[in-house]
Amino acid sequence: QVQLVESGGGSVQPGGSLRLSCVAAGFTFSAYAMSWYRQAPGKERELVVEITNNGGARNYADFVKGRFTISRDDVKKTVYLQMDSLEPEDTAVYYCHARHAIIRRWEYWGQGTQVTVSS
Repeated sequence: QVQLVESGGGSVQPGGSLRLSCVAAGFTFSAYAMSWYRQAPGKERELVVEITNNGGARNYADFVKGRFTISRDDVKKTVYLQMDSLEPEDTAVYYCHARHAIIRRWEYWGQGTQVTVSS
């Protein structure tokens, strides 16, 4: 059974940090590019960052460059999102996403984890 389970969300003050984790199961993790998306209330879901299946490349959205860092551990089948210098505009539900590196239609979503940045 395919699963992507996010954790690490919560409430933090502006300027604070959070680390999200996404544990995968039920598919060959190392064959999948992993991404984090987010969706704020009333807005469309948007890509935050993607890391290729071999970890060789990362693609960050402009609005998080220099503040967020993605990494993956293929042994633990986990992808992480380190979020620093958080801003109120970062408030959203953050989703983990997996897409096969070759067969692009093979993709999976996690259930999401809430991140709230507020003073």
